[in-house]
Amino acid sequence: MANDALAGNATRLAAVSGEGDDPIRAVLAAYTHDLVTAIDETLATFLTAEVDSLTEIDASMGSFAATAREAVLVGGKRIRSTFAYWGWRGAVGGAEALPPVLPALAALELLHTFALVHDDVMDASATRRNRPTVHVALAEQHIAAGHRGDPGRFGEAVAVLIGDLCMVWADRLLAHATVPPARLFEVRRCYDQMRVETVAGQYLDVLGENDPAHWSVDRALRVARYKTASYTVQRPLLFGARLAGVPGDDSLVPAYTRYGLAVGEAFQLRDDLLGVYGDPATTGKPAGDDLRTGKPTTLLMLARRLATPAQLRALEQAGDGPVDRLAELVAETGAVTRVERMIAERVSDALAALDTAPLDRTARTALTGLAVAATNRRA
Repeated sequence: MANDALAGNATRLAAVSGEGDDPIRAVLAAYTHDLVTAIDETLATFLTAEVDSLTEIDASMGSFAATAREAVLVGGKRIRSTFAYWGWRGAVGGAEALPPVLPALAALELLHTFALVHDDVMDASATRRNRPTVHVALAEQHIAAGHRGDPGRFGEAVAVLIGDLCMVWADRLLAHATVPPARLFEVRRCYDQMRVETVAGQYLDVLGENDPAHWSVDRALRVARYKTASYTVQRPLLFGARLAGVPGDDSLVPAYTRYGLAVGEAFQLRDDLLGVYGDPATTGKPAGDDLRTGKPTTLLMLARRLATPAQLRALEQAGDGPVDRLAELVAETGAVTRVERMIAERVSDALAALDTAPLDRTARTALTGLAVAATNRRA
């Protein structure tokens, strides 16, 4: 069913290529909806069996497992699995069946949940997707159950376990992909590198918050490259290419690498702006947390670099004041305009990378549309 729906959308996507952004956006949205539905169905089926297995260990595991499952299935744009799909689809064309590789694509969403849950604990974030974060929800469960001890500590400890469980689940689901063993080995190598780079980026992110005096725009972009670009766009594309059996010396690899890095960095730069100026009702997260904590994002580093001496003094004095005023000061330095320009430059570079890639019209149109959609968004 999913394969048929995607095939029909592929035909329509190829047909509207060159007709402008609006027709492409409409068909790509339908295509993505059908793909996300297939990913979510794969996750739901897999998680039902996993949750049942955990519940058999002990009755108390039921709520733990249910919380883990909910963290995976509630909300999410499935960006990583979408880019992985197009990395695969761009290599194999439109004739290959999707079901054999669906488990591998869905595994990336389990990996993403692991990263989100741990990231929320590290950042002490209260909300995600307009809901309490996992550690906050678990603390509330602790209070409701009348357990002894510190609810916050309990929530954080169990959230770490849920994140760890999601990473194990990702490994297990990846192994369900029906591809030749030698190819799955190459897929796994790419997947492992993605995980290492994600941890490296997360460490740099934590370090930056604790050593802002020694941070810079270059280091902030390095965080964006490894924490976000690698596992959001670049590695998922290469992961998809490996699923298709593309060798490392194929011309598609450098094109995907260049495109993925550019779109991934632009994605994080857009996140930096949304974290300050976005609508919480749309983003699902409070606005201004990065400014409130002094997180050395590219936006804040640029504001400090571009600020006049008077503006810099005002930024430093406003650090403990209202976030709205601090956001105004950042914009007055010209940092927002500069970040918008950086996003546009990266999208242009990504589209130039596609010009060198041996892709059919459908994949080229989709990746073009995704580059714009992922970097010009409100959530």
